[in-house]
Amino acid sequence: MKHLPLTAALAAALLCHAAQAQSPPPANAPWIADLGDGRYRNPVLHADYADPDAIRVGDRFYMTSSSFSNTPGLPLLESQDLVNWTLVGHALPALTPAATFAKPQYGKGVWAPALRHHNGRFYIFYPDPDFGIYVIEAENFRGPWSAPRLLLAGRGLIDPAPLWDDDGQAYLLHAWAFSRAGKNNVVTLRRMDAGATKMLDDKGRDIINGADYPGYHTVEGPKIYKANGYYYVFAPAGGVEQGWQAVFRSRSLTGPYEVRNVMDQGDTPVNGPHQGAWVDAPDGGNWFLHFQDKGAYGRVTHLQPMQWKDGWPLIGQPGRKPGTGEPVITHAKPVQGKPLAAPPTSDDFSAPQLGLQWQWGANARPEWYSLSARPGTLRLYTQAVEDADDYVRASPAILTQKAPASRFLVTTRVKLEQARDGDRAGLIVNGMQYAWLGLRRKDKLNELVMTVCGPFGPRCKEQSTVVLADAPAELTLRAHMNEGAFVNFSYSVDGLTFKPASGPFPVTRGTWVGAQVGLFSIGKQAGSWLDVEHFDLGAPGAGPY
Repeated sequence: MKHLPLTAALAAALLCHAAQAQSPPPANAPWIADLGDGRYRNPVLHADYADPDAIRVGDRFYMTSSSFSNTPGLPLLESQDLVNWTLVGHALPALTPAATFAKPQYGKGVWAPALRHHNGRFYIFYPDPDFGIYVIEAENFRGPWSAPRLLLAGRGLIDPAPLWDDDGQAYLLHAWAFSRAGKNNVVTLRRMDAGATKMLDDKGRDIINGADYPGYHTVEGPKIYKANGYYYVFAPAGGVEQGWQAVFRSRSLTGPYEVRNVMDQGDTPVNGPHQGAWVDAPDGGNWFLHFQDKGAYGRVTHLQPMQWKDGWPLIGQPGRKPGTGEPVITHAKPVQGKPLAAPPTSDDFSAPQLGLQWQWGANARPEWYSLSARPGTLRLYTQAVEDADDYVRASPAILTQKAPASRFLVTTRVKLEQARDGDRAGLIVNGMQYAWLGLRRKDKLNELVMTVCGPFGPRCKEQSTVVLADAPAELTLRAHMNEGAFVNFSYSVDGLTFKPASGPFPVTRGTWVGAQVGLFSIGKQAGSWLDVEHFDLGAPGAGPY
């Protein structure tokens, strides 16, 4: 792997970024991977940063991940040690085409991206399986990033990975989505210009076909590197939940490629260790970031040591099969002595912008919310939504964040103002099967209702239970996420004494994403709003909830 020297401008920008680093995580942070004794635990990010790709530039590591239909998209994360990650922004303010993503498009949008640094610029190549492969670029990782340009149009084109070869030629690898293209298990190579502005061939060449390798299916997520006189294509196979991490290698870019299983679950609880990124550390050590599908928690990010043996990588710790590694649960950190960091979770809404953890379910509109109408408070304006009576997920204006740990506690104080019959607003744990606790305006009275939507599927049906009739307009709401992805809701009128609103509800994943937790306000017409004083998300403490 090659790392270009820093330009003066980039070096200055990185120094500025270091000076502006996020403050240390609070004592009750829901998940810290750094064990404080020189070791870390996996996952390093217990949150849905799916399909991670990462690079090193100088002594700093950078990462992005898929974001599907959430906006802003393409999260930007930085780290000094591959363990403690800071969320510094997003590269994609809105999805394109804008008209398509004006409403929720669950499971569509930004699939697995590739992050690279070439000739002093950062590039992100990302696929939309319905439109093609886009590219954006920036001089500084934190932006500004260019508007997306469609590099390669077509349905079913996914998992792009660029390569700038030693002779100056540039290439793009990609895989295929069977749902759109009618084929998969194939990796295709195409030529592009060195500036990633256009493709130089119309068809490309299939260089890896999983059918040619006994037992291989669903080869996808390729990342290509050049080292040791070989071209290496890191690509998972066998499916997200039950598969393994493979590496293909060849002396020639176009093949033929031989293959080895370099990491699988083995005797560990880390199922289907799936696609990610090979990253080298400043001391010459090698590491691999990948994801594990944890169902309702999403695709969480693990970090594995990587070693070379006989020209092949072995990822994780040596396993029971020669040449194949197994994931580590704890390990010595790649770089010692760096401060603790974690993406933010809580928000007191005192800043002029929403916290970086927040995302919407579609391209956001400025009239959906305000942080200045009542300083120190988030005001969510009620959105008129079709099907508002029975399906909150129809709203594009659900404000959510990723579930950040296997156990956590959310506490928020909300007040529904100028309510009209049909308004519904509150705290939601959002997935294909979802649950929310909040206020419903009915017959000119407020009701506190506990609502669940099931069964699991692309379209569930809501059922509400009245928890408190003639409820006050202002309440404190809580959601307790338990180990195993069961959530319990509770409420308080005075903000001190809490009463249960529900038994445990089994949280489910969304469409290609984990469950998300957040806030909403919808109705049959606009005119009301939900004021939110704070959103505190942290570790729940000892004991079951």
